[in-house]
Amino acid sequence: MAPLPGVVQIQGDITKKGTAEAIIEHFEGKSAHLVLCDGAPDVTGLPDFDEYVQAQLLLAAFNIATNVLVPEGTFLAKLFCGKDVLVLLSHLQKFFKEVVIAKPRTSRNSSIESFVLCKTYCPPLQYVPNIDKSLLGSPELLDSPHPRFPFKACGNQISYDSDTTYPLQLEDSTSYEYREPEQAPISPPYAHFLSLQHNHKIRTLH
Repeated sequence: MAPLPGVVQIQGDITKKGTAEAIIEHFEGKSAHLVLCDGAPDVTGLPDFDEYVQAQLLLAAFNIATNVLVPEGTFLAKLFCGKDVLVLLSHLQKFFKEVVIAKPRTSRNSSIESFVLCKTYCPPLQYVPNIDKSLLGSPELLDSPHPRFPFKACGNQISYDSDTTYPLQLEDSTSYEYREPEQAPISPPYAHFLSLQHNHKIRTLH
């Protein structure tokens, strides 16, 4: 992404321990009131696989968040609403008093993309943050209930519509100027699969 004033950018795989440690170390022992995760994989067209990879990104981000969030803090992350989403939401509910699924107007109607808003961080008393261990394997999360979660459509008539094309015109009427990103995209582990699929060397079932 392009450089932003006052923003520290770290290039790495969020599911790797080294990246998690670099993020946590940047806080220097301080805590955050809000943790955001807008990460998403390059979709392959295989819904179950895409949902699984997205869930791993979310869990990796949340694992980091448990190391830096203040009590009663907030976690907001992108979510793919697939068939197994209730399992993931139930795990998050173990750590927050309120978990809501939100669909902003800027998210395409045809997309399974939504966002999960987790408010009032209050982890189980016996939980100890550990970036070496997957949250799905934590004994604190066993036998999680699957309650109903509220779904909220967000936005208003003046917000941007993701299904509409807008001119590249800035608010102050200055001309739009393209800037090269500071860091190139990271090649995902499944890049080879996408290349084969793009070149019609493999077929996927629909």
